[in-house]
Amino acid sequence: MKYDQIEDLRIVKLAEEIADRIWGMVIKWPYFAKDTVGKQLVRAADSIGANISEGYGRHHKNDNLRFLFIARGSLQETKYWLKRALQRDLMTEAEFSKLINCLTNLAPQLNAFINAKRKSC
Repeated sequence: MKYDQIEDLRIVKLAEEIADRIWGMVIKWPYFAKDTVGKQLVRAADSIGANISEGYGRHHKNDNLRFLFIARGSLQETKYWLKRALQRDLMTEAEFSKLINCLTNLAPQLNAFINAKRKSC
């Protein structure tokens, strides 16, 4: 699994797309919703790609894996906050479904990347 730039990695591109969609949605919310659920949701979503990227910068395999595991946890946290946003009528069912589907698509790709890293030197 060789790539030149972390930005070229499909999972990073997908994580960025998800984070940007969430930002675009949350920025329109009322202040209280942004300040509570919104900040948590944006931070969790941004953390997915950020931790994949930070792990890439670590040259020790175990360090790299640790950040990938954190990214996987952030993915799950993002799903949690999306559910809270839906429950609190901050987003439509269609918006929720689209984002959950993107995260559900990203999860096995991230797991495959983790498994490939585990097997590498």
